[in-house]
Amino acid sequence: MDQQFQNGLQIRTKVMGDAFVEKAFSNVDAFTAPLQEFVTRNAWGTVWCRGELELKTRSLITISMLTALGRAHEIKGHVRGAINNGASMKEIQEVLLHASVYCGMPLAIDAFRSAHEVLIELGQVPAE
Repeated sequence: MDQQFQNGLQIRTKVMGDAFVEKAFSNVDAFTAPLQEFVTRNAWGTVWCRGELELKTRSLITISMLTALGRAHEIKGHVRGAINNGASMKEIQEVLLHASVYCGMPLAIDAFRSAHEVLIELGQVPAE
């Protein structure tokens, strides 16, 4: 593979974790292989590799945009990525609260549900 793909694979693995990337590529077939290669090369291998923003900031921005788009499944993966990049539960919570004002309550509620599921799984939600 080319250098841009290799860079993308490296950053994708760093952000999303080995298990996530292995699962993504283990399910590849003749139909989905071009998509996985495209995403790795053209999303992870470009903007995610730029040094102007910290990975944590990129993760939080991504969560906010996925909230606006109503992409609950993708939010789950990127909440894991945000935690991997050093974001706290409180920072993710604040991003989602902020998104509720600009994206609307129904989208924010769905995003909270998705994020909450992952944060509990990762042991990031303290008991009250």
